[in-house]
Amino acid sequence: MASASSGPSSGGFSSVDSGVPGCTSSSASGVKRSTTSEVSYASGMPIKKIGHRSVDSSGETTYKKTTSSALKGAIQLGITHTVGSLSTKPERDVLMQDFYVVESIFFPSEGSNLTPAHHYNDFRFKTYAPVAFRYFRELFGIRPDDYLYSLCSEPLIELCNSGASGSLFYVSSDDEFIIKTVQHKEAEFLQKLLPGYYMNLNQNPRTLLPKFYGLYCVQAGGKNIRIVVMNNLLPRSVKMHIKYDLKGSTYKRRASQKEREKPLPTLKDLDFLQDIPDGLFLDADMYNALCKTLQRDCLVLQSFKIMDYSLLMSIHNIDHAQREPASSETWCSADTRRPAPQKALYSTAMESIQGEARRGGTMETHDHMGGIPARNSKGERLLLYVGIIDVLQAYRFVKKLEHSWKALVHDGDTVSVHRPGFYAERFQRFMCNTVFKKVPFQPSWKSLKLKSQSSPIEQKPSEDLEQDSAVFLTPGCQPSLQQC
Repeated sequence: MASASSGPSSGGFSSVDSGVPGCTSSSASGVKRSTTSEVSYASGMPIKKIGHRSVDSSGETTYKKTTSSALKGAIQLGITHTVGSLSTKPERDVLMQDFYVVESIFFPSEGSNLTPAHHYNDFRFKTYAPVAFRYFRELFGIRPDDYLYSLCSEPLIELCNSGASGSLFYVSSDDEFIIKTVQHKEAEFLQKLLPGYYMNLNQNPRTLLPKFYGLYCVQAGGKNIRIVVMNNLLPRSVKMHIKYDLKGSTYKRRASQKEREKPLPTLKDLDFLQDIPDGLFLDADMYNALCKTLQRDCLVLQSFKIMDYSLLMSIHNIDHAQREPASSETWCSADTRRPAPQKALYSTAMESIQGEARRGGTMETHDHMGGIPARNSKGERLLLYVGIIDVLQAYRFVKKLEHSWKALVHDGDTVSVHRPGFYAERFQRFMCNTVFKKVPFQPSWKSLKLKSQSSPIEQKPSEDLEQDSAVFLTPGCQPSLQQC
């Protein structure tokens, strides 16, 4: 029977990143259609295990002794039931007790009067704060039928996880949602954040913080597997050329050689400073909107004593992409069976940033494929896909101890773990002074090396650049300014 209870529950979120052998290789949230295996196997026994995740000799991923295929099936059965059950309950305002409700339903393999028969082992499915998360989904314009269709109409796609957390990542077949397994501590912390998260979203629906759509737990084989559903940062329809995980710290913030050998490695702060020393240039309105959003988001994280979060940034180079041979594998075909789908509001990088320009101002929003338009110092046109990840790191005693120990052997202001206020200030300063910069309109603009024949701006006097800045950042522009 289904049951509901109140009290502390579990579920949570840490980061979205990419690498499990034998699965669909991925970049954080996007999917690359090649499969690679990083592990060799011996006599049917898994020889690689990270956290609760392991891979057997057949390439099957296992998490807490439950196979990935069984976990995906249980997730889809559970979400189908809980969303259907919720649709029978009248809509109302969210109350404080709604954040602590846990609903539970048992799924025996032979089926019951409430659940269908299935070919997995018996399991129990728990839904946390169902009324509150229904409100979050509605706030982002996600209809119940779209949520169900995205997550349950087609098999979930397993992503490869290169992080050290040992989490599993799945993406919905339509690229809209990411599902991630989370640890018990993260789960508890997320539930404590829900009332504040509710308040923040009401005030600022445009945010680069993770957008949580659902929090669940699959109990199978005596183990609890907690999962969270959230927005997908990186669309599969856009090829990413480079990816960074940035904290504003320089202590050991360089990608390892093993990481660099991957098709799309996750690079770090020192790599960025080496690869893009001049930073990334944005139109003034875009720059102001992005930095305003980062400032507000950091203030929220600081108020919850959260630190050690990162800015995940993937870069699509438009000019490089136009020179590359077209590949149909990177594009998602439209699902003609789906009636009038509605995309989640504020889910892309462009939609998530604050500012007057986001409400009908001067910033162009079309033809950007959800990315933020920018240029590098070579004048190449870029699309940036950004989001704040690893938000469930509270500044607890262990983190304080970790910082104190690191500070003894290294400059304490450069390590990633720091008190929340200092961390937020350093994070913002690095992003808005070093990573992102306004397009300069002074003669010094020549230092950006825009002397190539492909640049439409080289023939324009420097005093006219401000007038043409919107044209300069429009991805679809051809060499002729008149055509833009």
